[in-house]
Amino acid sequence: MTRGNQRDNDRAKALKKAGNSKNKNTQTGSEFAKAKDDAAAIMREKQRKGIIALDVQPTLKDWLTDRFSSTADEKRAAEAAAGGKK
Repeated sequence: MTRGNQRDNDRAKALKKAGNSKNKNTQTGSEFAKAKDDAAAIMREKQRKGIIALDVQPTLKDWLTDRFSSTADEKRAAEAAAGGKK
């Protein structure tokens, strides 16, 4: 076996790395609930702003209808005036 104490060194390194990570929640129950409520309020506000922004912005269909409907109506009127000839 030529590895020597590499396995032991790797185990010690893994234990050290695991010890540095956060293992559990450090907040109390009331702190956790307040943080949860604050995050929920922020998300509700973002969603409300998003919905308002969507209501203000025209959809692509509306834009296309506004952009090209007058042209289409003019073509139909011109065809009707010409007697329906194409």
